[in-house]
Amino acid sequence: MPASPKASYYLGGDGPFAALLDNYQVRQSQLELSDAIEQAIRQGKVLVAEAGTGIGKSFAYAVPAVLSGEKVIVSTGTKHLQDQLFHNDLPRVMQALETPVKTALLKGRSNYLCLHRMHTAEHSGFVKRDAQAVIHDVQQWSNQTESGDIADYTELPEDSYLWPLMTSSADNCLGGECDYWNDCFVVKARKQAQDADVVVINHHLLLADMTLKDEGFAELLPSASVFIIDEAHQLHDVASRFFGSTISSRQLIALARDSIAEQVNDAPDMGELREYAEELENTARDFRLALGDSGQKEAWLRVRNKPSVRQVMAQLGEALKELEASLQVAAERSRGLDQCAQRVAALRATLARFDDAGDANAEQAILWFETYSKSFMLHATPIDIADIFRKHTDDFAHSWLFTSATLQVNHSFDHFADALGLQDYQAGEWESPFDYMRQCLLYLPTNMPEPSDAQFTREMIDRAAPVLAASQGRAFLLFTSFRALNEAQRQLRNAVDYPIFEQGDLPKHELLAQFRNTPNAILLGTSSFWEGVDVRGEALSCVIIDKLPFASPGDPVMQARIDAMRKAGKQPFMDYQVPQAVIALKQGIGRLIRDVNDSGVVMIADPRLTQKGYGRVFLNSLPRMPITRELADVQAFYQRHHQTEDNQAEPTGVADEVASR
Repeated sequence: MPASPKASYYLGGDGPFAALLDNYQVRQSQLELSDAIEQAIRQGKVLVAEAGTGIGKSFAYAVPAVLSGEKVIVSTGTKHLQDQLFHNDLPRVMQALETPVKTALLKGRSNYLCLHRMHTAEHSGFVKRDAQAVIHDVQQWSNQTESGDIADYTELPEDSYLWPLMTSSADNCLGGECDYWNDCFVVKARKQAQDADVVVINHHLLLADMTLKDEGFAELLPSASVFIIDEAHQLHDVASRFFGSTISSRQLIALARDSIAEQVNDAPDMGELREYAEELENTARDFRLALGDSGQKEAWLRVRNKPSVRQVMAQLGEALKELEASLQVAAERSRGLDQCAQRVAALRATLARFDDAGDANAEQAILWFETYSKSFMLHATPIDIADIFRKHTDDFAHSWLFTSATLQVNHSFDHFADALGLQDYQAGEWESPFDYMRQCLLYLPTNMPEPSDAQFTREMIDRAAPVLAASQGRAFLLFTSFRALNEAQRQLRNAVDYPIFEQGDLPKHELLAQFRNTPNAILLGTSSFWEGVDVRGEALSCVIIDKLPFASPGDPVMQARIDAMRKAGKQPFMDYQVPQAVIALKQGIGRLIRDVNDSGVVMIADPRLTQKGYGRVFLNSLPRMPITRELADVQAFYQRHHQTEDNQAEPTGVADEVASR
């Protein structure tokens, strides 16, 4: 019997994809990556794969996944990527391979309508008459939808305050004792995932299952033999959150309101329960005020001994204790009241970590807090997750495949692998098919002040204005802080005559849509625009970055990890801070070239790239492209590309300084 062809055959020029898809382009790096993934699956290995932008990595891993005959879980970085893979890429792969494997899309439970909470929401007393009408419309939709995915209900924005009242979490789900269990959309989605050959999830759901926080549904991961982690560079940060614990004003207020809703339905004679719940909500708001200004992200040690914080902390603990006692009496009335009692107990245990935050506690986790205008979050984050993550991966699948366009630092995978505790793994780099030497130019302006200089942003905009004139707008300006963004936009409006969009003016997806549809537009953004944003074609022809994206030295998690590394005799700057910044910079630069026909200039204003020894680490980690210090080269680059969009000739007149790799 002849051997089955390699995965690369199907993606090659004689394969079914070339016949099926219009304008299909064979990419040699994609073929090689697909074969490497197929081999890792067959041999039960761990593979770490950096796949350059445009390589088509979703097809590269989907083909061997579908052909493997194994139970495969694919985890992506965002719900948007989930939908893209499930609704577009996987159907094309199955059509090309003529292999009708079962697939399933599974999101976190808060993405699905909860029938129990939907029916209690309108009686909760927290929604006005017009909102009750919306809830009634959702009830009508619930009789028509098959998935219950709230993204499918377009009449109500996904960020509406009403959705948390009509969706569930691991905390408030009633489980098998719910009256709507047989019709539950989450249960149906999980059942489909259990029966499927390929399941598409996201990193948050992966970690929720891995840590067994989603109790009652923890059977999904052990049933798989292959895990493919796309956008794997995000995994460490997500894992740090899930392996820790959090208590927030949102959790406390949700608990209080859920307790009242359940009391109204199942214990109307227990008015004192409602009083205790209202007291908890009021105390949660007082606690937020005691923490001080909005916008803080600080170590818990900074505030835990303040008299006002200690006082309200004690009041919060007492409010939880009284509500728990009342709920324990009412628990026998309904599963909902019993569940609320369990939630109080869990929150009291988490709060105790902050009420008695001694040195022993600090050795295990970083205790820190965040404040927003009307809310707060207390976090206990592990200092090091490597051992925890390795234990979980050892408990599950045979094959783990990690892929992203940004995993290497200075041609090494050590930073990524060490952070996740990966030991026995194979690694490889599959370069982008894009011709960065022809399509791109890196501009490093001269005579820039130090990033700490008060005039830095002003000088940066002075250097950026002629670049934007040459590119005719069509640019992203990416900043490392909102302060710099706000300062820059004021100066920029006087320096250029192009439409300017600013992060925060509109929701992100609307802002991007307007940018794409507005000729010669400029968009100013911070961290959320450095990755996961795809603008192809002429709309984006320039990316300007103000500073190397080092994490804030005041970040409590960063600082605790730096201290721990120093104690261990390591060099936190070169071993941790620089690699983190390199990955972020690679993501930011990656916004520019998204297609073989794209072209443009990346300008980085930070002089440390050329003045500091570690600047070479950054340059060595970027795609190989021409580098210039001269504005005239930038202007000549755009002049050529404006004259003919399909010019395939090697650039001339551009500085030939290329970082040695």
